[in-house]
Amino acid sequence: MQEGLGFTPQLTASSIAHLLWLIPTVPMVAAGAMSLLKQPRRRIASTLAIGSLAFSLLLSLVAFGHVVAGWSHGEAVRETVNFTWLQFGTSNVDLGWVLDPLSAVMLVMVSLVGLLIFIYSVGYMAHDENYTRFFCFLSLFAGAMLGVVISNSLLLLFMNWEIVGLTSYLLIGFWYQKPAAAAAAKKAFLTTRIGDIFFLLGIVWLFAQTGTLLFYNGGAGSMEPLALGGLLAAPAAMGLSAAGAIGLLIFAGAAGKSGQLPLHVWLPDAMEGPTPVSALIHAATMVAAGVYLIARVYPLMQAGSLAGGTTTALTVVTWVGASTAVFAALIAVAQNDIKRILAYSTVSQLGYMMAGLGMGGVAVGMFHLITHAFFKALLFMGAGSVIHGCHEEQDVRRMGGLKVDMPLTFVTYAIGMLALSGFPLLFSGFWSKDAILESAHKWQANQWPFYMLLFGALLTAFYMMRQVSYVFFGIWRGHKPAHESPAVMTLPLAILAFFAIALGAIGTPAWPWFRGFLEGHSAGFELAKFGEPGFLPLIATSTVVVFVGLGLGWALYGNRSPRAEEQDALEKVSPMVWGWLRDRLYVDELYGVTVIAFYWWWARVADWLDRRVWGGAVAGVTWGFRSLAHFNRFFDNYWVDGGFDKGCEEMATGGGLLARVQTGRVQTYLRLLALAVVVLAAILIWSSRG
Repeated sequence: MQEGLGFTPQLTASSIAHLLWLIPTVPMVAAGAMSLLKQPRRRIASTLAIGSLAFSLLLSLVAFGHVVAGWSHGEAVRETVNFTWLQFGTSNVDLGWVLDPLSAVMLVMVSLVGLLIFIYSVGYMAHDENYTRFFCFLSLFAGAMLGVVISNSLLLLFMNWEIVGLTSYLLIGFWYQKPAAAAAAKKAFLTTRIGDIFFLLGIVWLFAQTGTLLFYNGGAGSMEPLALGGLLAAPAAMGLSAAGAIGLLIFAGAAGKSGQLPLHVWLPDAMEGPTPVSALIHAATMVAAGVYLIARVYPLMQAGSLAGGTTTALTVVTWVGASTAVFAALIAVAQNDIKRILAYSTVSQLGYMMAGLGMGGVAVGMFHLITHAFFKALLFMGAGSVIHGCHEEQDVRRMGGLKVDMPLTFVTYAIGMLALSGFPLLFSGFWSKDAILESAHKWQANQWPFYMLLFGALLTAFYMMRQVSYVFFGIWRGHKPAHESPAVMTLPLAILAFFAIALGAIGTPAWPWFRGFLEGHSAGFELAKFGEPGFLPLIATSTVVVFVGLGLGWALYGNRSPRAEEQDALEKVSPMVWGWLRDRLYVDELYGVTVIAFYWWWARVADWLDRRVWGGAVAGVTWGFRSLAHFNRFFDNYWVDGGFDKGCEEMATGGGLLARVQTGRVQTYLRLLALAVVVLAAILIWSSRG
């Protein structure tokens, strides 16, 4: 939210702001209740999960309506509820939550898309024996993401961030009996931890510099001018200020969560989990968390930039995002697993979002995040419907002709495909992606990201047309007849398809409602925007790129029915390049012979050190103490105990002699007395002579 635009921010929190904590808490409590249920309790589990998230959606809509009402009346609504969590000395660790346009939009998106995925899961997981456990993990996952969204403290955000990481591990590896799923879960957990280490360092550094982790606190928050001024004045290293260095550390955490180069490797493998998990992770929650984090700390990332300029942190975000967008799109071209194609597509689109944040600001990046959440959830759930209808088949080369057997899935999937491809004018993806391209075209630092993103748009249209052609056109190449999915799965697809089209209306240049809402200024109808210099040529260029991509995809794959064993059309052109893309440019193999090999080597070194050096040292100390114990035992047994025993023996002997005298007879005592008198007299006589 920007101030200084004629709007007055609200200083007191409303009742809805005070109740905001219920939005993430209710699904978490539902997850706790489900953890106590036995596995067969399917109806109770799904009712608790869907009911709790429906409550969160209702409260999110009320919060969203409250913010919209304030914005429409010229008020920049940002309401915070903060409290002290820990106190040590004169320092406090404060937590809190915030209600502003950014959190309000995200709350509605996460809870709405999540709810549709929950409903879809009832049909998709109907026959799974761990149905109750699945909904337990799903509810905890959604609750944690909602906690990330409302956090007004970087520490509270990090707490929920880690719960998101934990539950993603549990959900990706939900079918843990499959080695691939178990490996993918570990890969996701460990890879994201790498980014989280840097994120944690950024949190500690920010607290050390500002004394607070609250974003907003009546002018004393870490994202407010006073703290940002101090961060800019504090030097770091290599010419960076503390603000720039902390921003880069936080971005490393966001890159891990949102699958940016070089930490992208976990995200394509995450599709080993059930398809609803893929939809939730790849669309509305986990991967969106990194983009949302950068949007939330954007004042820090932007600190020190001049008007129309950029910063080191935003430049890094831009280049990493643009590189990720092209890199992942290239790999998606040569994949054959229906979910893996979409997974690499997600990585690519996250790159677009990051690039949009770096070059265009919060509204540009977040608009693509919101539209992508709906059409990518639609595509993943549509893919799940296809897999369900094709008897768990996931290879697109073994499908075909499904537009006849699965008409509802086909129509909704086609809408999602066109939205992702950026089909002109009619679909939300066109407007959100073009806003990023427009920002890239206007970026003063460099024009290469614009050309990279334009090339990525062509690849996106191409690989999505390839996928749709393989799956829905031609003839059926499977072993068993396909069938349409039940209504509990297709109804959420229809709702998501509606939003994949309708959301574009709030982000067109003629009515930039979304930008105005996030940035805190009015947004009316301005058809003159279409006539701005350079705008129509940009639209035309983007349109041509999309049609070229779709046309190439149709020319090579449309209405053809190649056997699964046949070479791909592009593979025939260049088998070597195709092999590189099919094998994901060997990034995993590169990590295997470098990073992973190093850690294996270091693990062996650590094992040797533990066994030979530290273990030897411990063994030596043990031998020394054992020898000392033997000496102590010898000294104790033969000196202390021996002396004591000898003394006791002598005392016993003396006591025995005395016992003989103690007879109890008076005559004996008189004799002894007489003898003593005689001895005494002899002594006296002897002494007197001397």
